[in-house]
Amino acid sequence: MLNYIKITEQPSNYNGLEKMNTNDLLVGINNEDQKIADAVKAIIPSITELVDKITDRYKKGGRLFYIGAGTSGRLGILDASEIPPTFGIQDRVIGIIAGGDKAIRNAVENAEDNLEQAWKDLEEFNITTNDVVVGIAASGTTPYVIGGVTMAKEKGLLTACVTNNPGSPLTKVVSIPLEINVGPEFVTGSTRMKSGTSQKIVLNMISTALMIKVGRVEDNKMVNMQLSNVKLVDRGTRYLVQELHINYDDAKQILEKYGSVKKAIEVFRKSV
Repeated sequence: MLNYIKITEQPSNYNGLEKMNTNDLLVGINNEDQKIADAVKAIIPSITELVDKITDRYKKGGRLFYIGAGTSGRLGILDASEIPPTFGIQDRVIGIIAGGDKAIRNAVENAEDNLEQAWKDLEEFNITTNDVVVGIAASGTTPYVIGGVTMAKEKGLLTACVTNNPGSPLTKVVSIPLEINVGPEFVTGSTRMKSGTSQKIVLNMISTALMIKVGRVEDNKMVNMQLSNVKLVDRGTRYLVQELHINYDDAKQILEKYGSVKKAIEVFRKSV
């Protein structure tokens, strides 16, 4: 595993970065970033397969778990943390990072090297065979992630991975590998750049498509979002104005009474 040649550690296509002016640095980074969308597009069939299989399990009460280390782990936590406020669902998409919550802000030495810890972390959630585990690792060699998905698969769970190294060890131990080949980084080996961005895009696609397919979006609106601040109350009110063809003040009053856009729409339609 340690001798695997990683695409993400191949030399940058740019030399002498410290000699470049600011504009040239930014243009170079942007040129590399433009390769990301095409790399993601190439794996949409695999993402489709994964979303459909997650949806089947989710409707049976299953959950979606992301496991990762470092940047990859943080991206999983970020995507999971945005599900409750956006779609109004708690504890059904869960991000776990090697080293625990401390590792969200600080590096935890050697946490990613433990082959057995990820499954121990998952077991705390009373895992069932309806759950899905997606391992995230740019290199495709992170022991924490490989160990977690390997054990999850042995226990009968659906497993997948998001990686930037096609053919890496991680891809060989999951049921559905999502291999995003973005090529070498602008700064050699800095997977927080193209690799991280591509992972964020794919996680957005997975979780958003899942939430739409399980009924948390109507038309194109977040009708189940949490009304946790003034901005979101205003957004929900404007949704009601558009959907019910009523004035803003009446819409806000209805929204505040029923506490959600979806509920307000349902009650209003029954009353007219």
